Amino acid sequence: MSSATPTSARVRRLPVVGALRLGRPSDVWFKPALSVVAAVAPPSLLLMTLGRLDLAPYTMAGSLCALYAHNRPYAARAKVLAWVILGMLGGLAVALVSASLTRNAVVLVTVGALLAAVQKAVCDATRVGPPAHVILTFVSSAALFVPQTLGQAPGHLALAAAAGVWAWLVGMAPAPLRPHGPERRATAQALNAAAAYAETARGGEEGGAGARSAAYAAVHAAWQTLLAVRNRPSTTRRTLERLVIRAEVALAAPADADPARLRSWARAVRGTGRIPRTGDPRREEDGLRREEDGLRPDGVGSRPDGAGQCRTDGGARLDDDSLRRDGDLLHERDELVGVAAERAVAPRPLRSRLGPLAPVAVRSALGCALAGYVSLALGAERPYWALVTAASLYQANITLTWSRAVQRVVGNLVGVLLFAAVAPVAQLGPLALVLCILACNFGAEALIGRNYWLGSVCVTPLALLVTELPGYQPTGELVTGRVVDTLVGALVGFVAAVAVTNRRAGRRVERALTTVDRAREHAARVAADPSSSPAALVAARRGLAAAVVDLRATADAAAGEWWQRALPLERVVLAEQAAHRTLAATVRRRGLLPDPGTTSTYTYTEGASP
Repeated sequence: MSSATPTSARVRRLPVVGALRLGRPSDVWFKPALSVVAAVAPPSLLLMTLGRLDLAPYTMAGSLCALYAHNRPYAARAKVLAWVILGMLGGLAVALVSASLTRNAVVLVTVGALLAAVQKAVCDATRVGPPAHVILTFVSSAALFVPQTLGQAPGHLALAAAAGVWAWLVGMAPAPLRPHGPERRATAQALNAAAAYAETARGGEEGGAGARSAAYAAVHAAWQTLLAVRNRPSTTRRTLERLVIRAEVALAAPADADPARLRSWARAVRGTGRIPRTGDPRREEDGLRREEDGLRPDGVGSRPDGAGQCRTDGGARLDDDSLRRDGDLLHERDELVGVAAERAVAPRPLRSRLGPLAPVAVRSALGCALAGYVSLALGAERPYWALVTAASLYQANITLTWSRAVQRVVGNLVGVLLFAAVAPVAQLGPLALVLCILACNFGAEALIGRNYWLGSVCVTPLALLVTELPGYQPTGELVTGRVVDTLVGALVGFVAAVAVTNRRAGRRVERALTTVDRAREHAARVAADPSSSPAALVAARRGLAAAVVDLRATADAAAGEWWQRALPLERVVLAEQAAHRTLAATVRRRGLLPDPGTTSTYTYTEGASP
């Protein structure tokens, strides 16, 4: 494990220009963009044909669920999408009932802020991923300010549920064609990032630290994707796991890595063809590469006769490359067994994961409520715009929250100008309005990967066009109201983020690292003690596996606050690697894995009892 010590607490500079810098588009930017169009178009066009386009906001609530879980394996995606749809329906139900019972704007803003806080905390605890709570908050907050009766609520919920089912089908549609597409993409990104770091480290180029951080983050994300499905891994996922381990090996020894080979593996993985094999550590016997001319007929090995060569017990001569390759295979095998042991550990209950997120929930509730109240005080008719703006700001740390505030303001200001240009076209008729909404949906998802502000340029006219589904409204009033609410939401929301910090996040990561270290040392001692009982060995293995799972969840939940230590992401990945090798040692101690150097097949299976 790295011996680097964490940096001292400090105040970080808040970026402005850097927050607006465009990045590279996502490799699969077209997937969510096409998915949301496919999910929104049929229900909207059907309602238009029936002359009930005023109901389209409810179907769109379900359709927007198609934006989620594109990075998840399909088995996990099916569950995540189902839970997102249920969460959307739950928030929508609360909003519709509240709107039916009262028209008091202060009460409705309070309900919206509490919903936003719950949605933020649950999405962070379950690591739903982009667009996380923002879409759910937008749906529920907007519904709060639509005139409603209790009798209408069931029908509106039914429309949202039907559209949600259609969105689920759209999200799962690629599964028959590319059943392991998300895992392949994550693995390819890890390999490419490792290759980029190896090239940077070899050439001594500037930005080596950034390339290393990006590579460790990509490897970490790949493991998240591969471990998202907890059932017995398929042969394909096992092969992908080996490739991710090779990326880890390249990070540990960049001077010995072959960037061209890593990139070739990445290209092969991204396609639909056969996944390249790095050598099966369970069966590959050429890790000890034997030279035929080094064996005597009597089986006694000759003496070393070349630089970098040594004699084996069987008489073979090994060069340094063979020894290094054999070491990589042993490392790979141990990592695979450790990953399997980690996968067998059940995730922590949701309640225990929500506890550390209390500051985040308080921050969201306070910021959203204050933004809505200030907007009401200024005479706004749609205070939920300010509420949603505040909700969209809250990221893993204050620096990112500030960047998001800058991006949101710039994107919305440009977006209202785009709406002013598009509005005359949208008001030509219902079909023109639906087509403009679809175009904004596509543009938002196509551009948001480059920078949030660029996607907001399309999100803003989209939100304004949705308000015109029940009937056209004066463009000037919509533009003015949106600008004011954006500025109010960004300012008040950021002040709340500064006031309510989450300083404990970094300390939790340090404690999780310490717990993994101690659990690994304990498991190693138990595995090395020939007198240890089977029950003690099993307890040590499960304790270490649980500690590794907790470390990953803790690191994902906290990226460091404004004035606290930076997250030691490299230490997190190295701790996971060391723990996986120790887990393999405990499995080997129980006779489920042969000792290093043997060529027999190991028989460890996930969840196997000793």
